[in-house]
Amino acid sequence: MPSMNELVRQHTALDDSDLEWLHLLVSEWQLLSDLSFADLVLWVPTRDGTRYVSVAQMRPNTGPTSYQDDMVGHLVPRGRRPMLDAALDEGRIVREGDPEWREEVPVRVESIPVRRQGRVLGVIARNTNLLTVRTPSRLELTYLQSASDLAQMIAAGAFPFENQQVDMDASPRVGDGLIRVDGDGIVQYASPNALSAYHRMGLAADLVGHHLGRTTAELAPSRGPVDEALAKVASGWAPREFEIEAHDGVIQFRAIPLKPKGTRIGSLVLLRDVTELRRRERELITKDATIREIHHRVKNNLQTVAALLRLQARRIESDRGREALEEAVRRVGSIAIVHETLSQNLDERVEFDEIADRVLAMVAEISPGKVTGRRTGRFGILDAEVATPLSMVLTEVLQNALEHGFRDGDTGTVEVSAVRGGTTKEARLLVTVQDDGVGLPEGFDPNRSGNLGLQIVRTLVAGELGGSFDMVPAAERGTRVILDIPVPAEK
Repeated sequence: MPSMNELVRQHTALDDSDLEWLHLLVSEWQLLSDLSFADLVLWVPTRDGTRYVSVAQMRPNTGPTSYQDDMVGHLVPRGRRPMLDAALDEGRIVREGDPEWREEVPVRVESIPVRRQGRVLGVIARNTNLLTVRTPSRLELTYLQSASDLAQMIAAGAFPFENQQVDMDASPRVGDGLIRVDGDGIVQYASPNALSAYHRMGLAADLVGHHLGRTTAELAPSRGPVDEALAKVASGWAPREFEIEAHDGVIQFRAIPLKPKGTRIGSLVLLRDVTELRRRERELITKDATIREIHHRVKNNLQTVAALLRLQARRIESDRGREALEEAVRRVGSIAIVHETLSQNLDERVEFDEIADRVLAMVAEISPGKVTGRRTGRFGILDAEVATPLSMVLTEVLQNALEHGFRDGDTGTVEVSAVRGGTTKEARLLVTVQDDGVGLPEGFDPNRSGNLGLQIVRTLVAGELGGSFDMVPAAERGTRVILDIPVPAEK
């Protein structure tokens, strides 16, 4: 299905600012659809003025649909739907005509011109399924009256509100709770859900007949001079979204001033009880903070262990014993780097490129000669359960290259290359560590070497990472280590 941008640019003469207005309208019109119990289809005249193209469609959450099929992308010639022509040409809401019959379903059709800065950009066809029509309740009458006011504001170019982009996924919806207030801020109607939300904030009486702003300010925690501003905002004097935490509840509000004829006659206030949602968010924030603190403490403990091992190494007279403890210090340090990175993140994932660079710098400190280390390619974001063993593997491979590939006074290069790719289901990370040192001894077999570092590498790569490890002579000089590891695809 083509997008609204594609349809408008392909078929119409509207410019980018007009298209932005249509996007703003479409982001808001679920409200009109739900209040009207009706489907909405946005028709825009084509560039030559001979046809209309439907660029967007919305179905109601409060009633049955009038369209079983998607209408977006349909083209109809001018003259086939006289109500569209009248709304476009005369710039007024058109309600004349008998109901249409669609698959044995009676549908009432109305046309609402979409105006911006004095120009009619298109027409909203409002289609109401009349099959389930019954005597309307007070709630339904309030919905329909509010829908009529909003439709007049759209026709006058007063709705949606400029510079008031609304996230409809996060904002209260019609069914969450609705309050209608008059021009003085007095509640004329409150839906059962809205009344329940106010009861949760501590209201013991009914809302109807009370000043909504003052009642809301009295329920909210005392905030001194702010109370007067809260009372005005809650009464819907301006389009606003806000939250109030009072008593045992957190209520999200959205105020919509109603100005069908240019003068404010009242307001529509939508509200939703988000108490449990905010409680869960706070729990997640607390959990995230706890996890980060744990990683921070683990990092500190590992650094303490490394410091103790370093002190012990200085007291050992045996060269082999001192070297073994220094290797242990570097192994502990590589794990500490991962935990330090995790302590700064909100999830159990890390950008491994930074870790690889720090491991490379840490291991390069032991270089017996003037050996330069560098990284090419990108590791990307990795889960903690991959990052921790991979950091140890990288430490061992680099340490082995520097210790056994170069002698005192040698100069050379060790390059770490990372290539990440593959399909979503079979993504892999190919890591190559290549040096230009003395190369491998005659008859060397990496799978049988008794070297502790290579034993650690084989165990971690095969057991923890589920990958493969190989060590071969480089093409010209030195040694090349290849790690092939399965990793989740980056999102």
